[in-house]
Amino acid sequence: GNYSLTVPQGAATLLFSFIGMQTETVTIGTQAVINVSMKEAAIGLDEVVVTALGIQREAKTLTYSAQQVDGAEVMKSQDMNIMNALSGKAAGLEIKRSASGAGGSTRTVLRGAKSFSGVSSPLYVIDGVPITNRTGDQVGMWGGVDQGDGISQLNPDDIESISVLKGSNAAILYGSQGANGVVMITTKKGTAGTVDISIGSATTFESVMLYPELQYNYGSRVNAETGKIAMENWDPTPLASYDDQFVKDFFQTGYNLVNNIAISGGNNRTTAYFSYANTASRGIIPENHYIKHNATFKQSTKIFNDKVTIGSNLMLTSEMAYNRPPNGYYMNPLTGLYWFPRQEDINVYKDNIGVWDSTVNFDKMNWLFTDHHQSNPWWIMNKQPRWDGGKRIIANANVEWEIAKGLKLQVRGTYDYANKKNEQRHSAGSNTTNVSRTGTWNYRQYVDWQSYFDGLLTYTTNFGDFSLNAVAGASFQETRYGDGISVNNGSTNELIFPNIYMFDNIPQNVIVRSIFSSSGIKQGVFANASFGWREMIFFDLSGRNDWSSTLALTGNESYFYPAVGLSGIISQMVSLPSFITFGKVRGSYSTVANEVNFDVINQHRQMNATTLVADQNQRGPFFEAKPEMLVSIEAGTDWRFLEGRAGFDFTYYHITSTDQFLDIPALAGSGYSRRYINAGKIVNSGIEFMIDAEPVATSNFSWRTSFNFARNNNKIVEVDPVDPKNRIALGNSEGYYSYIQAGGSFGDLYTYHLTYDDQGRVLVDDKNKALRTKEVQYSGSINPDFTLGWNNTFSYKNWSMGFLINGVFGGKVVSQTESMLDGYGSSKRSGEARDNGGYMDFAAAREDGTAVTLTAEEWYTGIGGRNGVLNEYVYDRTNIRFTQFSLNYNIPVRALNWPLKSASVGLIGQNLFFFYKKAPYDPELTMNSGRDSQALDNFNLPSTRTYGFNIKVNF
Repeated sequence: GNYSLTVPQGAATLLFSFIGMQTETVTIGTQAVINVSMKEAAIGLDEVVVTALGIQREAKTLTYSAQQVDGAEVMKSQDMNIMNALSGKAAGLEIKRSASGAGGSTRTVLRGAKSFSGVSSPLYVIDGVPITNRTGDQVGMWGGVDQGDGISQLNPDDIESISVLKGSNAAILYGSQGANGVVMITTKKGTAGTVDISIGSATTFESVMLYPELQYNYGSRVNAETGKIAMENWDPTPLASYDDQFVKDFFQTGYNLVNNIAISGGNNRTTAYFSYANTASRGIIPENHYIKHNATFKQSTKIFNDKVTIGSNLMLTSEMAYNRPPNGYYMNPLTGLYWFPRQEDINVYKDNIGVWDSTVNFDKMNWLFTDHHQSNPWWIMNKQPRWDGGKRIIANANVEWEIAKGLKLQVRGTYDYANKKNEQRHSAGSNTTNVSRTGTWNYRQYVDWQSYFDGLLTYTTNFGDFSLNAVAGASFQETRYGDGISVNNGSTNELIFPNIYMFDNIPQNVIVRSIFSSSGIKQGVFANASFGWREMIFFDLSGRNDWSSTLALTGNESYFYPAVGLSGIISQMVSLPSFITFGKVRGSYSTVANEVNFDVINQHRQMNATTLVADQNQRGPFFEAKPEMLVSIEAGTDWRFLEGRAGFDFTYYHITSTDQFLDIPALAGSGYSRRYINAGKIVNSGIEFMIDAEPVATSNFSWRTSFNFARNNNKIVEVDPVDPKNRIALGNSEGYYSYIQAGGSFGDLYTYHLTYDDQGRVLVDDKNKALRTKEVQYSGSINPDFTLGWNNTFSYKNWSMGFLINGVFGGKVVSQTESMLDGYGSSKRSGEARDNGGYMDFAAAREDGTAVTLTAEEWYTGIGGRNGVLNEYVYDRTNIRFTQFSLNYNIPVRALNWPLKSASVGLIGQNLFFFYKKAPYDPELTMNSGRDSQALDNFNLPSTRTYGFNIKVNF
């Protein structure tokens, strides 16, 4: 910006300094005008980190691990979900993107799964105050659509920084909701003394990165008598001509257009920030669109001689996803597309999706087969449209009073309200497995809201060699989720009039239901004191007591938990070699209690949609419930070398989760079929290692690099102490099982395996179908052995370039897509086997010892298809990818005499390609963001890459 100074006589130099920048000393001489361009400093020793409750603390004083990511780093990828942009940039943070396109949810876990009953996701906090991140319904094996999450609704350009508080040690002041860590989001604000107008535009294109490996030169058999074509592509005779592009032609190039304007400024009394962003996207499948509007207004005003500061923040979001891509078997355009008979012309069904039926006076779906698994892809997208979206407001107000020097009182309140709608209109004539003869209407509208209030009294002082930073406070939080109505006439209850989607057209035997998911009130009091001695030893002591309504009637609704931490700065205590700039060791211990879910203690009865009377509860009351308990131990060390040009941070943690909330069979004679108990023990232990360095730093060129390594070991020590062999199914269907059982881990996979004789030959039955094991067997764990992230930024004059490489090593995933493609004879493998004469080249035998040679069809229909031998479709999760690339040019606006403060243009790319991968698909693309199907691929949307450009100007 502009400045003017009155320089005293005899002054020889000017000193320019700013947090995070290199100090510049300039000789005045006879100059009347001095312009200075400041450079970013090397890794700072006085870095300030935003911690729990939005309190800023010097990083060197922390007794636990925390990582802060700058907003500019988040914006490098231009990803519409800010959590995806953090992938690989914070050690111990596992992020999996759902296969649902723009606006879809993201699964985020810090330091492993810790709860049998929850998804172990972190708490999201904006400017110190918790917000809601409830995900809507998720995809299952039999279909469905990801309904998004709360964090994807935010405007990434509003973010100033993100702090990742990784464990309960760091997040204890937020209580049980911070037990799985906290993602602290600090938003931008106005700056006194200047007015800044920023306009940005980013355009990215999206294309399929990985197509399924299919065969195209073998078609389906035709029945000579009836002339009917078979669904499977198992004709043994190669086609003379065929279309090998129809699958690729189905997909289109998507795009994401993001435009943003922000205005900020103010004076010594009042500052303000306003932004508006518009996001418009087209997906990679036809008729898939997404639009989002964001508006933010934030202000801060000082009154009463600057002793009182009044602030407010208002964030508005409106979003709508049209035809968000489904996964799973049903109503998925990919099943019919991938299995389509190779000798047929698919354009016939693309150009004529329906056939008029004069007997009912509406179109019926035009498709080759009547099959519950598949439909005409274009019929699904045009005649079974879906809307998922809504409006959200996050309103925050806060008052801070500086009572005396070092003593402040802050009172804050936030209201987070979302009105959501999910609707799908299934036209008459659709697949009769899912849709009634006259059409089906699936409609749901509901409200989620959360109110949060807290009061904080902070005190900061120094006395002699000692320092004290203390905070004490109380909070009140109330939530109510899923409060609304829904209706779904299903596949058997016909609409009164075809294709009329109104409440008046619902048959009388279909209930318009009042729906409700959960509610709760939580109150807490908390305190933290950080003592320092000579700026070299710091001791933290924290405690919190909560009262939770979900534990009412148990006598355990009040629960207390403490935390302690100690850190010492070695470089302040002893004399070290000159190349060591800073050295620190730290350790902490914390306990966090986590209340049970809503409606567990004494369940409500529910209305039966068929009988129209209340169902009898099948689960007994749980009046002896206790909160889950997490005990966390963390130790680490942080070192900096060469004046902060290089350094590393190492952390070891051990987290024990006990008194898990378990659903087990009820005792005989109790009158109930199920009951809850507190039992179980999960242990997560691991290490996190981070390296930061600036190997090159000259006046024109610099290179900054960071390296993240994380390893977590998840162990289920105990499930049910009464029945040690008891195991709990997380997800299971058609050969895929995921169990929680003692001795295993959260994410273990179980599938059917092949059987072999003593000679190692595959055993088959008398029809040459492969025999599988009678029971499912262990096939591995989804959990990786370790993860890596390598981030780099190069700067040369006005140019900067950055790239990020991520690696996931170890773990297993399973694909029912590949199994079904084999069973239908549509996979490349099945085609290549027929190219080789149609017979498999390995030994097989019947149980009586008779050797047999299997045809490709016998083999792949035996192990593939539904209920096949799914262990043959378990793959190594290991992959290394080129995650992010950016190339940016800062236009020299002053030299060009442009009326701008700054301007830049850049190229961006994300998820560009794999350096190494074993699975035939992207193993990091999850079917849903829940806990049950993290390893499963079931006709998921293919993985995509994005590439494009951005422009930004500041006035």
